[in-house]
Amino acid sequence: MLAEIASNYKTLLQNIPALIDVSGYKNDYICRKIEMKPATFSARKHKNNWSVEEVIKILSVIQNEDVEDFLLLQLMKETKNDETISADEFRKEIASWK
Repeated sequence: MLAEIASNYKTLLQNIPALIDVSGYKNDYICRKIEMKPATFSARKHKNNWSVEEVIKILSVIQNEDVEDFLLLQLMKETKNDETISADEFRKEIASWK
């Protein structure tokens, strides 16, 4: 479970520039809301170099359904090659728990 959390956070960090674009908010608006100079914001967005606190601030500004859907899609793409089991195998596994 801890590895999954770390993997999800890594995916989030990798997609911050895309999430900003998907949000529909202009960079200037986000800069004002998170109290960052536009030049600094632009450089960080280009290099994708954010602190945890900055990520939290940005997400609090850009959070909307489109952003959440895009991030969920990216997380699903990351896990599509993970090992899965069928519904029947799952039922058998649950039955063995009793």
